[in-house]
Amino acid sequence: MNIRIPMTTAGILLAVATLPAAHAEDGYDAPSDWPSPMAEHLLAMALFDRLEYTLPDEGEKALAWDFKAWYGGDINRVYLKSEGDNVQGDGEDAEFESLELLYSRLIDDFWELQGGIGYQGGVFSDDHAERAYGVMGLQGVMPYGIETDLALQVSDEGDVSASVEGEYSLHLTQRLYLQPRTEIAVAASEVEEFGVGKGLNSVRVGLRLGYEVTRRFAPYVGAYWEKQYGDTADISRADGDATEDTGVVAGVRMWF
Repeated sequence: MNIRIPMTTAGILLAVATLPAAHAEDGYDAPSDWPSPMAEHLLAMALFDRLEYTLPDEGEKALAWDFKAWYGGDINRVYLKSEGDNVQGDGEDAEFESLELLYSRLIDDFWELQGGIGYQGGVFSDDHAERAYGVMGLQGVMPYGIETDLALQVSDEGDVSASVEGEYSLHLTQRLYLQPRTEIAVAASEVEEFGVGKGLNSVRVGLRLGYEVTRRFAPYVGAYWEKQYGDTADISRADGDATEDTGVVAGVRMWF
């Protein structure tokens, strides 16, 4: 005799319950080749969030990058982060604004606590002033999907600084997106060789319009405004540099 079970939620549960159970090696009912639902599987990813050519109204053109790679699971990860630029035509090599190796642990559903070491200076050269520092950070997603990265750095000379970055992706279509971005930097002491003054250092606001050719590859164009404040602005004026700038960028976001 055939029994027909209605495809309601209860009917689906009853139908599943009548299927023969297969016992996995780790003790729960599932096909033997299925992984445990609670296992932490190790994965890796590398992302160029920004790889762009910058054309400022003031100053030199530059190739800039914002790179992040990680290896680990959902709870524990190791990160390699780097930001920097290569100013065109200045006769100097590229500069790491930051190069950091971090241990990261998930402390809430959308937040990771990070700590490690960092370096600021020339890329395989002594063209720029150099320093090492320790860093403690918090990375995650605020309400409304605002991706946030906060960091506190203490250099090998005891200089303390901090930064906060935030960005939000607004999808206009399934492929076209608009991304506002803000960066704020502050410092507790003056470090003249790095152009850093005490107090609020700078605010940078940008906007990018990108198109996802694939999920892994998205070219974009954009614009930015940046302004220095307080002692940092005084250092720039003394060096003959501008304290406020706007410009346009063209680049690509890609991950693999």
